[in-house]
Amino acid sequence: MTIRLVHLYTGADGESHFTEGTIGMAPVGPGSERSTAEPVQVASFEETAAGSSLSWHNAPARQYVVTLSGTLEFETRGGARCTIRPGDVLLAEDTTGGGHRWRLVDDQPWRRVYVTQ
Repeated sequence: MTIRLVHLYTGADGESHFTEGTIGMAPVGPGSERSTAEPVQVASFEETAAGSSLSWHNAPARQYVVTLSGTLEFETRGGARCTIRPGDVLLAEDTTGGGHRWRLVDDQPWRRVYVTQ
């Protein structure tokens, strides 16, 4: 089993960048795996209407963003693009620098969970 993780961070050049990977998991029982635990401060839920977008901005804090519905395209100022789908986890750490923008690319609202450390 794997969960896709997209890491959005500020590089040495002061601009936002993406890397893609997976969340490391280990077996905890028959047919079940779990990641290591991480301390968190706040969890909140948000919904944004289909067809929405948000112009250039930075992440307000280091946070995981778990997409429940909606398909988005994230873009950096350097032109790199990354598609986020339901079930994907975004680790947003670009709290400084050039930032990123996003837009919904399907007909669903973006429902997500923010988990802030």
